Amino acid sequence: MSERTAAGTDTSTGAGNASPAAVRPTIRMVADLAGVSTATVSYVLSGRGSGSKGPGVKEETTRRVRDAAEELGYRPNQAARAVRTGKTQTVLLSMTMLQDPWSLEVVEAVSAQARSHGLTPLIMADDDWNVALERTQADAVFIDAVKPAQRSALAGLASRGLKLVVFDSTVEPDGFDVVRSDDLRGCRELVDHLLDGWDDVACLGPGASRTDRGRAAAFHSALADRGRTAPENRVADIDGSPESAYAGALKLLTPEDRPRAIYATSDYIAISAVHAAQSLGLVVGKDIAIAGVGNTLAGERLSPALTSVGPRNLLGRVAELMVQLATDQRPVGELHDFPWEVWERASTGKPV
Repeated sequence: MSERTAAGTDTSTGAGNASPAAVRPTIRMVADLAGVSTATVSYVLSGRGSGSKGPGVKEETTRRVRDAAEELGYRPNQAARAVRTGKTQTVLLSMTMLQDPWSLEVVEAVSAQARSHGLTPLIMADDDWNVALERTQADAVFIDAVKPAQRSALAGLASRGLKLVVFDSTVEPDGFDVVRSDDLRGCRELVDHLLDGWDDVACLGPGASRTDRGRAAAFHSALADRGRTAPENRVADIDGSPESAYAGALKLLTPEDRPRAIYATSDYIAISAVHAAQSLGLVVGKDIAIAGVGNTLAGERLSPALTSVGPRNLLGRVAELMVQLATDQRPVGELHDFPWEVWERASTGKPV
């Protein structure tokens, strides 16, 4: 097989006269064009060149290497690299429901961060991840939900060398990383915030009428501590879909004795409530206050911007964690606890 050096000299023992266009670029050609060693090229194109830990490579050098690789059309041989390094240069996201807006934001954040470090994001929409992950060779895996029956599988997968990031409020790290945030305490803080400012608050979400259903329970608990209970016309049970959320919001807002504020159990439910209120000619933030849960980018970009409760830059931090694990920049088995806080924006305005 013929191979050419950066100068174009044929190094084969045969008499082939392949044209330069037919020759596959090599790591040596990239190194020569960028004026660096092949080790530096390998380091940069593995995604570690701009890492926050390790020896690192200067930004200008990283740019030269990537520009040279782009100019030559060089693409690393992933199969050979996997055999040599034990790395596949991939990160896998196991998402229970890809149509869920939060899931899409996770995928977008992790994918962008992964690609910027030379990693390929893979998406798996399957809540039976414990079976599918037995066959994966990804360098890091994000799991967005864990069923009780799946918990025992986590340690087994980790013992195989899989680097897992598990999003769960009850699982403890055991050779894998856990991302946790106290959403119930944060939800209670948001409900208290609404009650203090607007007093007459309704709840919109799955299980809204129940006192033992997570985020809805925070609503009932806050009322109970004030010696109050929620009347039937101040709760709207929905299935979580945008259509159901919109209809539930209309049910709350159409009567003349509508509430002064709506606490929605997710930002996406709150966004539907905002649209419903606007369809009735109500000014959100003045005629009606609406707040959600999650502190999502979609809520922040809404008009008016949505008051919410959630951690600061959760998705960006998860994306960074995935890349660091995939590129061996941090140890495994850590707990990442992100505190929640209320983000007051225009959708709750000022009480009048």
